[in-house]
Amino acid sequence: MKTLGHWLASPWRRSAAAAVAGALPVLAFPAPALWWWAYVALVPWLLLLRTAATGRRALYDGWCGGFGFMLAMHHWLLPSLHVFTFVIAALLGALWAPWGWLVRRLLGGSPARSRVVVALLVLPSGWLAAELVRSWQGLGGPWGMLGSSQWQVAPALRLASVGGVWLLSFLIVALNVAVAVLIAVREARVPAVAGLVATAAVTSAVWTLAPRPAVDGRVRIAVVQPGVVDGPRSAERRFAREEQLTRQLAGQDLDLIVWGESSVGFDLGDRPDLARRLADLSRETNTGILVNVDARRSDKPGIYKSSVLVGPDGLTGQRYDKMRLVPFGEYVPARSLLGWATSVGKAAGEDRRRGSQPVVMDVGDGLRIGPMVCFETAFPDMTRHLTAEGADVLVGQSATSTFQQSWAPAQHATLAALRAAETGRPMVHSTLTGVSAVYGPDGRRIGAPLGTDASATSVHEIPLAHGTTPYVRLGDWTVHAAMLILAAWAAGEGVRALRLRRPAPESPVRPARTGRGSPARPGR
Repeated sequence: MKTLGHWLASPWRRSAAAAVAGALPVLAFPAPALWWWAYVALVPWLLLLRTAATGRRALYDGWCGGFGFMLAMHHWLLPSLHVFTFVIAALLGALWAPWGWLVRRLLGGSPARSRVVVALLVLPSGWLAAELVRSWQGLGGPWGMLGSSQWQVAPALRLASVGGVWLLSFLIVALNVAVAVLIAVREARVPAVAGLVATAAVTSAVWTLAPRPAVDGRVRIAVVQPGVVDGPRSAERRFAREEQLTRQLAGQDLDLIVWGESSVGFDLGDRPDLARRLADLSRETNTGILVNVDARRSDKPGIYKSSVLVGPDGLTGQRYDKMRLVPFGEYVPARSLLGWATSVGKAAGEDRRRGSQPVVMDVGDGLRIGPMVCFETAFPDMTRHLTAEGADVLVGQSATSTFQQSWAPAQHATLAALRAAETGRPMVHSTLTGVSAVYGPDGRRIGAPLGTDASATSVHEIPLAHGTTPYVRLGDWTVHAAMLILAAWAAGEGVRALRLRRPAPESPVRPARTGRGSPARPGR
C-alpha cells in the first residue's frame, strides 16, 4: 500500500489511475456484458477518491474518472468524430467532479458510522444527478446509464418496472459504496453490511410484490434486416434487398412488418414508384409495413427521419418525425462555434429537422404501436409517454451500420429490454444491419436476435399486456427522491457550517470586589 501511495503521489499518475478506474464499469455493458461486475466496478474509483489530499484534488479525480467512463462508453465514436470524441468525454466527464468531492467529504479519513449511513444515500443521489444532467438530449442523451447494464437480470427488470433505470443506478452505486466501506473503513462495517442487506431486502420485496404484466393477447410481428449495403446506388439496392426479404413473409399471418432506420432513402412523395412497390408488398403479405424515410421532404423544407406506415392502398398518412436528434451525427450543436467538427470527422454536414410530437399509430385490428427512431429508445420518458397514450407495442427503428464492428449495436439493442420492463409493453428493435431483437412486456428477450452478420427476416409471436406499471404511473420518482436527499444534505451541511462559524458567547465578567465586599468603582 505504501508503494501504491507513493506511486499515486504524482498528480499525473493519480489522474491516469482515476481515468482507468472510471472506465472499469463499461465492462458490465455489452459486448462484454459482465452484468455482475457493475456491483463492484466503482470500488477502485471510490477508494481512490476517498484518499484525495484536498477537496480540489477530489474534484480532479472525479473529473478524470468521468472522462474515462465517458470515453470508454463512447469509444466506438472515434472513427467518426476522431479527436472530438476526447473533447466530448472531457466535457461530460466534468459532471462527475462534484461527485468526487462528495466521496471524499463523506468517506475520507475515518468516517463515523453516521457519516457512512449518510453516504449510502447521498453518493447514489449524486451519481443520479450526473446521469440526469447528461441525459439531456443536447448533451448526448442517457446512453450508458449504469442501471442499463442489468438488462438481462430478471430481478433488476422487475425493479425497473417500479422505479425505472434510475432506481437500478441508485442501488448499484449504493452497493459499490457499501463494498468500498467494507474494504477500507473497518470501524464502519456495520452500516455497510446493513446497506447490503437493505438492498437485498428491497430487491426481494419488489420481486415478490411488484405486479407482473398480465398477458391478454398475442401478435405476430416480423423484422426485416437487409444487412450492410454500401457503394454506388446503395439506397436503391438496399430497398431492393428489403423488398426481396419482405416477399418471403407472404402467407405468415402477420400483424406488422418493421423495417429499420433509413430503410427508405427517398421521400415517398417524390418517388410514387417506391410508394407503389411498398403498397404491393403490403398486399402480398396482407400486412402493414412500417418503414423509415431518411430524406429531404417534398412538402416542407429540410431533411427528416420519419417512421411511415404503408398499407395495401399505399401511404396511410400516419407518420412520426424523429424528435430527438443525435448530436453531431444528425445535427451540430451551436454550429457557428462547433462546425469545425465536420472537418475532423463525420459530423452532420446539414442539420436534420425535428418532429414536434410523439405519435401512436393504429395498424389495424385494434393494434396500436409507438414508433421511435434510433437513440430515442434510450429515453425512458418517451416510452412512458407512448404507453400512457395507449401504445400496445413499442417500436424502435435503428441503424448502427457506421459502428458495425464495435460494441454499439449490441448495447443499443439491450436498451429495449429496459424500456419494455419499465412500461410493461413489448418492444421491437429493428435495425438495418443488426442487432435486431424483440423483448416481451417483462423485458425478457423473445426468440433469437439478428446479429450484425445477418441479412434476413425474423418473425416473433409477441405477448401483449395492458396493465400499468408503477413507473408509468409515478414517473421518475427515484430522481425526485435523489434530488431531495441532496438538498436535505446540503441544507444540513449549511446549518452545521453556520454553527461552527458562530462565535461562542462571552461569559459575563463579574465586577471585582473590595475588601469590604462592595464592588470596586472605577477611579477610586
